[in-house]
Amino acid sequence: MEKPLQLCYPVHTLDRRELLPAGSCLTPETMTDVARSARMEMFSPMRLMEYGTVAADLRSYVEQPPYSHIFSKPARTKAVFDSLQQVEFIQPLLDIYGYFKAHDPYTYRHILTVFALSQLLAQELFEDRKALSREFAAPSCHDFGKACVPLAICNKSTPLNEHERMQLSHHAAAGYVLLSYFLKDSNHPAAITARDHHERCDGSGYPRGIALRNRNVEIVAVSDVFDALISPRPYRPSSYDLRTALEEVTVLALKGAISADVVRALISCNRKDQLHYTDCTLSHEQRGTPPPDNLYRGVTPCQYSPAGDPEGDRISAIPGKNNKESGASGRPPT
Repeated sequence: MEKPLQLCYPVHTLDRRELLPAGSCLTPETMTDVARSARMEMFSPMRLMEYGTVAADLRSYVEQPPYSHIFSKPARTKAVFDSLQQVEFIQPLLDIYGYFKAHDPYTYRHILTVFALSQLLAQELFEDRKALSREFAAPSCHDFGKACVPLAICNKSTPLNEHERMQLSHHAAAGYVLLSYFLKDSNHPAAITARDHHERCDGSGYPRGIALRNRNVEIVAVSDVFDALISPRPYRPSSYDLRTALEEVTVLALKGAISADVVRALISCNRKDQLHYTDCTLSHEQRGTPPPDNLYRGVTPCQYSPAGDPEGDRISAIPGKNNKESGASGRPPT
């Protein structure tokens, strides 16, 4: 039986209401209680794209390089934005967007671009558009758990130490709890995506170290890594160019860490000839060059162990690997 995920740090809402304390085990029973404990306040749902400047901001992001190349086909871009128009949230979740825009603009931009890119890839990979209706909201809040991470860590421009890496990795579990609470459903696709978007197909991810087998989450996982490479980040003065970023995710796909089909779809979206993703091949050839002074270390094991463990005896998210083997000088993809 799989050991339940245990929180290293508490999970709280923006108004500092604690939902679960550090050390809580996220068993099905606990998560059912979390979902049921949501206040009975009634909020009218509002379309995300009508909240604040979200629509204008997202359109601005995809109209600027390098996303302007990926979203260069008007019909495909229109289909994506038509899909995004369907997403609705209650006010407490919309407030998290406002929080990130005001205090962590990198995460705000990242959430929106991963949202759009995931929808683009989903339209390439799924023929049945109606089957995606409940999944539309999932990528739009995959990093909401960062609301539980100190802003000094999210915005830090130098390498994180081990303790800071632990705190940052908390966002996956925290997002799962937050979304289970506000959506009143621990099995909602958005909650599952928040928890699992750093898991990997070969079991090398976190926080549980499981072998990812959920196509919708696999799409977000690839979009998350790719956007972290090509977009501005606090810890990197310049971004990866498209070629080098595609080569990086291709290497991960060839290693079995992320979905090869999703990476093929990503390559297809970057081609001018609109070659179907099933006809795209993954090449071992690498001709790109990472940007100078880059602190990104790729998809490295990120430690997330139960609170209260001795400082020198924390356990890696990957079974059988001690945390000291993976090093702590880099950063996990965020």
